[in-house]
Amino acid sequence: MIQCINFFCALLMSFLSLQNISKRYGATRAVVDVSLEVERGEFFGLLGPSGCGKTTTLRMVAGLEAPDSGSIMLDGRDITRLAADRRGFGMVFQSYALFPHLNVFENVAFGLRARHLSQKEIARRVAEALSMVSLNGYERRGVDELSGGQQQRVAIARAISIEPRLLLFDEPLSNLDVALREETRTELRELVKRLELTALYVTHDQEEAFALCDRISVMSEGRILQTGTPRGLYEQPEEIRVARFLGRNNLIEAVRLSASHAEASMFRTVEGSHTLRVATHVGANLPLNKPCQLAIRPEHIQLYRESNERATTENELSARITSVSFAGATTTIKLDADGLALEALLLQPEGFASGASVTVRLPPERIIILK
Repeated sequence: MIQCINFFCALLMSFLSLQNISKRYGATRAVVDVSLEVERGEFFGLLGPSGCGKTTTLRMVAGLEAPDSGSIMLDGRDITRLAADRRGFGMVFQSYALFPHLNVFENVAFGLRARHLSQKEIARRVAEALSMVSLNGYERRGVDELSGGQQQRVAIARAISIEPRLLLFDEPLSNLDVALREETRTELRELVKRLELTALYVTHDQEEAFALCDRISVMSEGRILQTGTPRGLYEQPEEIRVARFLGRNNLIEAVRLSASHAEASMFRTVEGSHTLRVATHVGANLPLNKPCQLAIRPEHIQLYRESNERATTENELSARITSVSFAGATTTIKLDADGLALEALLLQPEGFASGASVTVRLPPERIIILK
């Protein structure tokens, strides 16, 4: 009976669970009460600027650092104090961490030899791992003969050859050029998903995290600010630090005008004194006439050259174009609406020129109220 209860409890628990882990280095609080849940087979990301605590969190999961407090659970088992070499994790570092005196085969075989596998089993696993990263025939090459992208593939092959319970990545693509980075991340996600592995991925690159991860925790100053899917984080940031870090946002300081029982949330912008309706009741509990922050993405702002009749004129402002910046597929247009600075992103900017007067519309359903 007890075994059955434990089995069903394990099914209900997340595969990897961090429970209020903290880490301090002297007076510096590197990680503060971090809790997160990673499901089996999930590609999970830790995203944030340098020094935010994401790599320290990863190292605690790997067993390379011990948390000062809190616990780390894997598949229902407490591994907080378990030695790194007993966790069965594969790890890919930013610097690749390959052994320069060993060839490709021996680099991939290193972890397998440490597990005292037979030579036949080692040869089989190395061959399979190199095949998975498209490096068949490279076994006898020296690592110094390989390109940066090939070296990174060797590091990935070494990590997956041990058939890890969890794959850990610490900014593994940051040393690659842009084109190779984009190609490698596509291959990496396909590989992890094909092998049905669980992965925890650390990066400071928003685009990389969005392309790779099923869910992401955004970190700042040792804490998790928000966790969600890439689309959910991008479209619904909950607070100003997340909105600032994830892409470009127009941040608008405003005060609430409407009563808490009103059907719509009405705001007045501090700059320009424009009245805006926000199609959400999230702001209903904000105090009247106290500053808050609204946000709207540049691609959601609508521009009109003329004030032709439209279905609605709600949230329309008169503005002047202050600059037009062409960037290939998109063009950034900066605007001044009576002192309120805005930025719009257009795919087809024909007819919009610096100095021109335009009408700007901020769709109510696209405006977010930030904490």
